[in-house]
Amino acid sequence: MVYLTGAGPGEMELLTIKALRVIKEADVIIYDRLANPDILKEAKNGCEFIYVGKEDGHHIMPQDEINETIYQSALKYKNVVRLKGGDPFVFGRGGEEGSYLKQRGVVFEIIPGITSAISVPAYAGIPVTHRGVAVSFRVITGHESPNKKTSQIDWDSLKGDDTLVFLMGLHNLSKISAKLIEIGKPKDFPCAVISRGTTKEQKTVVGTLENIVKLSKDIPTPALIVVGKVVELRDELEWFGK
Repeated sequence: MVYLTGAGPGEMELLTIKALRVIKEADVIIYDRLANPDILKEAKNGCEFIYVGKEDGHHIMPQDEINETIYQSALKYKNVVRLKGGDPFVFGRGGEEGSYLKQRGVVFEIIPGITSAISVPAYAGIPVTHRGVAVSFRVITGHESPNKKTSQIDWDSLKGDDTLVFLMGLHNLSKISAKLIEIGKPKDFPCAVISRGTTKEQKTVVGTLENIVKLSKDIPTPALIVVGKVVELRDELEWFGK
């Protein structure tokens, strides 16, 4: 059995009970950069660890090799845990890994994880929805496939009052903010960048579409971007830093 498992956003206690159970039972754990390393301490003695992390501009192992590594591990071990930061199906390539296993007759199970798209803003005191402010939210990749010649993002559909959450977009922040201004968002529209959310290294920068690039110049990855009037609620709801 292969468990495609979400590790949550970073805070150890945000790991689900089910995820913790399969981690303790695992014969091998194939993990990425965004999974809290303390989670690995919960594994049993003799468990093998395989690191397949991806960092900005550098992949320890390409995705097709990760798929094959999971498959080969399934042939060798009884319990295989593929541990992925956040949730496996929210820009986590879990769908690709599951399809690869399905095509080769390997049984797998999906264990959802708490996605950073809602948990990291919450730890920064920013709700993605709020009555009278935002009745919906959008989760958008901030890092599209380099193989795509044109953007798959329907930018014109982002003109409304939805809260916009961009994942993995820090290095494209200038392009994102410029594009949102281009489609009609005011230059003074509120936004925030949250780095290393839910961990003790969490840092939040609040600004506008016009100045957020300058304000967050030195903020480290991983980071996500929140655009919307809900950012203004941080003054009332900020709690984690206190």
